[in-house]
Amino acid sequence: MVGDVAERVNGASTAIVTGASRGIGAAIAQDLASRGFHVVVNFREDLAGAERTVRAIEGAGGSAELQRADVTSRDDVARLVGSVAASGRAIGVLINNAGILRDSSFRKMAPDDWRAVLETNLIGVINVCHAVVPHMIERKFGRIVTIASFVGQSGNFGQTNYAAAKAGIIGFTKSLALELAQYDVTVNAVCPGFIRTGMWDAIPEAAKEKLVSRIPLRRVGSPDEVARGVRYLVENGDYVTGQTLNINGGIYM
Repeated sequence: MVGDVAERVNGASTAIVTGASRGIGAAIAQDLASRGFHVVVNFREDLAGAERTVRAIEGAGGSAELQRADVTSRDDVARLVGSVAASGRAIGVLINNAGILRDSSFRKMAPDDWRAVLETNLIGVINVCHAVVPHMIERKFGRIVTIASFVGQSGNFGQTNYAAAKAGIIGFTKSLALELAQYDVTVNAVCPGFIRTGMWDAIPEAAKEKLVSRIPLRRVGSPDEVARGVRYLVENGDYVTGQTLNINGGIYM
């Protein structure tokens, strides 16, 4: 439970959630706040969405703060983490959620589309971990969860850049877990399937029907279902590290 987590980080229970202005990130931020965590709501461009997340948290009696930072910039990330540390809050939890899509067939994919997706979805994770891990090592406690994707496991047409980044996250997770286990810092990944977010809503209805037909459970997931999986790893996953939790309706087994 969160009380146990807070006690093990010397009374502090702060969670950084990157890309928390909407969708899965917003759901995770709100869920962790409901469990007693002070949540750092990170965003890059969508200030209005991030403010909605904070209002939802505070309206439910939780605690949160806004932190603008581009995860592709190590300077931005250092400022974010330094600001949280300077406030006296111990970072016990890091949720790497920030990510983008730039879909196209490999033959048509522009170099900038490769660069943007890899820098945000993979290098961004590495940047934030690089800034946060020393604080967790110092306290000898931490929980790191990164949102990957079933696409990083199965591949997907038109998403070579995205698949490469998400597969990289899984490998990075396993290696970092090995290095940090001695400090009681667990590192895991969550691989969602198709989830009802703004990206899903933008898909034409005919295409949605075809996608749902591929899912054994015959429906898309919700951001809250992903958030509950993340919560398990944070609160109850003391003996779980280097793993990939698939929340995908069976689309990849």
